[in-house]
Amino acid sequence: MAKTMKAAIYQGPESITTEQVNLPDVPEGWCLMKVSYCGICGTDLNIYGGGHPRATAPLIMGHELAGHIYDHPSIADGRAVTVNPLLYCGECKPCREGIPHVCESLRLVGIDRDGGMAEYVTVPNEQVIPLPEGMSLKAGALVEPFAVAVHSVRESRFKGGDEVTVFGAGPIGLCISLVLQFFGAKRVTVVEVNQFRRELAERLGFHTVDPATATIPKNDLVFDCAAHPSVAERLVDVTHVKGEIMLIGTYKKPTPLDLQNVNFKELTLKGARVYTDKDFTVAAALLHQHEEALQLITNVEPVEQTARLFKELKAGGDMVKALISFSE
Repeated sequence: MAKTMKAAIYQGPESITTEQVNLPDVPEGWCLMKVSYCGICGTDLNIYGGGHPRATAPLIMGHELAGHIYDHPSIADGRAVTVNPLLYCGECKPCREGIPHVCESLRLVGIDRDGGMAEYVTVPNEQVIPLPEGMSLKAGALVEPFAVAVHSVRESRFKGGDEVTVFGAGPIGLCISLVLQFFGAKRVTVVEVNQFRRELAERLGFHTVDPATATIPKNDLVFDCAAHPSVAERLVDVTHVKGEIMLIGTYKKPTPLDLQNVNFKELTLKGARVYTDKDFTVAAALLHQHEEALQLITNVEPVEQTARLFKELKAGGDMVKALISFSE
């Protein structure tokens, strides 16, 4: 095995370089993963813009990854895997109660330590998840965002046959829309201002609304995946009495919300954060069964193009999920 690797390194706000660096040391209880694909997440874009409170340069970002594992105590070398990137303290109240995904000091591979935008990454043994036999590595790189979607839907009051509104046709909004579809939603309405993303949602079989030109239908269940003030001001209006609003996107600043009508309409307002191990397992199985989900991948580029991809994503380019590619 080589002693160096290619890596895309965040050097500070809006600065990424591609360099040859040493392979990482493997701590006890961890193993080495050879990365094939790593997705760019909205959190990575937040880091890129200098807005993440924990990520510090220099940093190899990336927590949506798939590849092959080596030196794992129970998984054969070369097995195709993905990774649950959450790092738990194991000591706080949520960890003790068996809900470590809301650990009070939760950390992530790719944010609090180097991640998957490199040819190799170290990961905890217990966080390695083998992919189903025959599943593509590109699909494997979608498991993490799909786990977010599975968790969000499972945390909601959704049941088969429901009509649902989803704000935002970015990767998470479309993942949630697909999971709702796979779980038997009667109709999913995706609200999105960007025409490229709206058209992709339509190709995936969803009803779409441009909020600038059309009325948003009311539903009993509404997912906010956009986390934009213009969405927050509409959420209560487009939710039926006794309905539920799921907050999935993360608002970076305090945002006004019509709490008076949350009371008057007896609405349920609920957040959802990341995922559990079960969500990862369900997400991998869904992706293995539904190849249409691969339409979310609009760009696949070698690691040398990472800086350009981030620049175009930040500028609002016509893409949804971009993957950084390494040799398989």
